Amino acid sequence: MSTETTDIRQRPRIGMALGGGGPLGGIYEIGALRALDEALDGLDFNNIDVYVGVNAGSFVAANLANQVTTAQLCRIFVRNEAEVHPFHPEVFYRPAFRELGRRLLAVPGLVGRALSSFINNPYDQSLLEALTTLAQAAPSGLFDNEALQDYLERAFNMLGRSNDFRQLRRSLYVVAADVESTEAVCFGAPGFDHVPVSKAIQASMASPGIYVPVEIDGRYYVDGTLRKGLHASVAFEDGADLVFAVNPQVPIDASAAVRAGTMEPGALTRSGMPNLLSQMHRTMVYSRMQSGIAQYARDYPDKEILLFEPTRDDAKLFFSDVFSFQSRRMVCEHAYQMTRRDLLKRADELEPRLAKYGIRLRRDRLEDEQRTISTSLYGEMLPLYVARGRKKQSDKGRLASGLSNVTHLFGKAQ
Repeated sequence: MSTETTDIRQRPRIGMALGGGGPLGGIYEIGALRALDEALDGLDFNNIDVYVGVNAGSFVAANLANQVTTAQLCRIFVRNEAEVHPFHPEVFYRPAFRELGRRLLAVPGLVGRALSSFINNPYDQSLLEALTTLAQAAPSGLFDNEALQDYLERAFNMLGRSNDFRQLRRSLYVVAADVESTEAVCFGAPGFDHVPVSKAIQASMASPGIYVPVEIDGRYYVDGTLRKGLHASVAFEDGADLVFAVNPQVPIDASAAVRAGTMEPGALTRSGMPNLLSQMHRTMVYSRMQSGIAQYARDYPDKEILLFEPTRDDAKLFFSDVFSFQSRRMVCEHAYQMTRRDLLKRADELEPRLAKYGIRLRRDRLEDEQRTISTSLYGEMLPLYVARGRKKQSDKGRLASGLSNVTHLFGKAQ
């Protein structure tokens, strides 16, 4: 009996850390995880020892911890094939009517206070300067993600799943940031494990300025990426020896994207404020994430992290529209293929590292050029945009081969 206990304790522990990136980041993670799930034998993505998620990553991690497979994630959230109940991306973007109304009601009082301040001390500031107090009427967020919390609460209370951290088979941590203390909080950890999983995800996904901060036990919480883009250290502290990390939040390198043909020159600066703010936020998060990974090597020298993320020259992901069904499928397929290429490229390095944990890399699946999410799930034909791209590459290859043969014949004739 004691021998079995010792063996269990000595078994390497596996962790998963999923980063942010909003709804599209979640779609990217689903595609990447589907590719990893297919390519890694000996790893059950619904039986990993510890899951850590922040922002969209918390949404995906909680579903995995609740025994939703990567195939089901693709069907439910990308293809809209409701296996529990239908999911619609608009649940992320319901206007914060209560917050907007409260701020509008405050306008008369703020105007009166500004005028009173100016009249009582007209030489201290101009009327225009006094009216700057109206900035307090700006809402703390444009959207209310309560609908997301409602959706997850229903989903996690059906079919044997759980909305209680303490009842899950494996450890799940959802990271958010406390607005007032600015400290990161791990929901699911002792002292914070009584909070419903759905409520914790709502808090973790409340990006400042976009969503209203979420109140939990008298405190207010927002997006945990304000502290770090990835929180792999949480998994290491829980005893994980190897952590698989997926980071969808990568800033676009506009010059590289133009050279790669995925973006027109100047497209980023012409695309408006939301995309510019997104680029700045991604840059900040990505920089901190890189510093964090360097710190992991120093703080946890005997532990490993395997990171998967988009390339910085691919503008398709950056400019995609989460409300478009075709766009969601494209992002998911793109992430799937990008991760497959990354695994194959790093295969020689990864195979011995994974073997230590009883995981085998399926090169045969990675080398199958016809494999897509659709073919792996249903045996369907290639999506049209994938087939067209491959046909162009094939035509170019045949043309080059034909020219080579003609050149060879001329050479023999001479």
